[in-house]
Amino acid sequence: MAAEWDVVIVGGGPAGYTAEIFAAQRSLRVVLLEKTKFDLTKLKISGKGRCNLTNNCTVSEYFENILRGSRFLRSAISSFGPQEIMEFFENSGVPLKTERGRRVFPVSDKAGDVAEALIREAGRAGVTVRHEAVQDLLLEENTVVGVKTKDRDIRTETVILSTGGLSYPRTGSDGDGYRMAAKAGHTITPCYPALVALLCKETWIAEVEGLSLRNVVLECKKGKKTVFSQLGELLFTADGISGPLSLSLSSYLAGEDLSELRSWIDLKPALDPETLDKRILRDFSENSNKEFKNSLGQLLPASLIPVVVGLSGILPEKKVNQVSSKERRKLVELLKHLTVTIHGTAGYNEAIVTAGGVKTNEVDPKTMESKKVKNLYFAGELLDLDGLTGGYNLTIAFSTGHAAGISVLEGERS
Repeated sequence: MAAEWDVVIVGGGPAGYTAEIFAAQRSLRVVLLEKTKFDLTKLKISGKGRCNLTNNCTVSEYFENILRGSRFLRSAISSFGPQEIMEFFENSGVPLKTERGRRVFPVSDKAGDVAEALIREAGRAGVTVRHEAVQDLLLEENTVVGVKTKDRDIRTETVILSTGGLSYPRTGSDGDGYRMAAKAGHTITPCYPALVALLCKETWIAEVEGLSLRNVVLECKKGKKTVFSQLGELLFTADGISGPLSLSLSSYLAGEDLSELRSWIDLKPALDPETLDKRILRDFSENSNKEFKNSLGQLLPASLIPVVVGLSGILPEKKVNQVSSKERRKLVELLKHLTVTIHGTAGYNEAIVTAGGVKTNEVDPKTMESKKVKNLYFAGELLDLDGLTGGYNLTIAFSTGHAAGISVLEGERS
């Protein structure tokens, strides 16, 4: 039976749209099948609705922020990395700006503008988009020959799987791509929520819900090994921690036994213990008749003071001129090591990305074609690739989508 399409792309996310644009620009007959009623739903809510689409960094700096799959990504990023992605969207009518941390956003601060640019470019390239759920791949003699939907079989020369991972399942990411890839013979590495808020055991955290801290250090150790230590921003939630530091730490913890970890916040990283003690002593001297509970206003945010007072073991009503050097040292230790005991994550419903996925050594890094099944390609979050927060993960989607799009039927069509 003759193929109806040259390329069927399964999944209408940023990777799928990028793949279809570059495949269709080569005059291939391309159809994108998206099972939900809307395209690019996850992209439209990314970056709190602003879409941090890439990071304005060099290629070498980019790889410093990739946790899993940096070697695999080298070819794709070299061909279509941060600078090429920025140029693509600028040329597609989306002015961009670079903010703190080199994060790149549309000038409009509207993620919808990025999504509309992809939809617009796909239309210009002549892509057909259908809202139809793919149930399975059609395979013959270890070669993909089509896809199966609820109502019919669709014959094609090639298939690009870009169904996303498990994060934000309400947008359609339910892991069906993993199932299809596994059925075709691919290994799926264990999956975990990544770039996600962390849950902590400490009950005092609920007292400071909504408090945001800047220029603090979040550190995590496993035995003597430092798993994570970074300076940045942190946000307390009702039952744990979020914000850039927490999100980054969660990616490092994917697959770890959380019971083996020790984590803490250094509230005053710019001051070593001795200098911090002198600072506290100076504050106490200037407020010698104040009670301890009223003496930390210049040192801590107001909502955090009752927590620190309670954890310090110093009587709240004690005059600061009566606080002993031993009690002060304990206070210093508390400010430098405010313990947070991590026992879980907020799960896939809140995770920005999925860690784990299709094993990359079973995929050609230059073309994204399966090494196990002929004419089957992968792109985006479905692959075992992920990075830190800052635009690095959307870059993975765009770059792998581009690699697949320019490679399908290469040498056979032009």
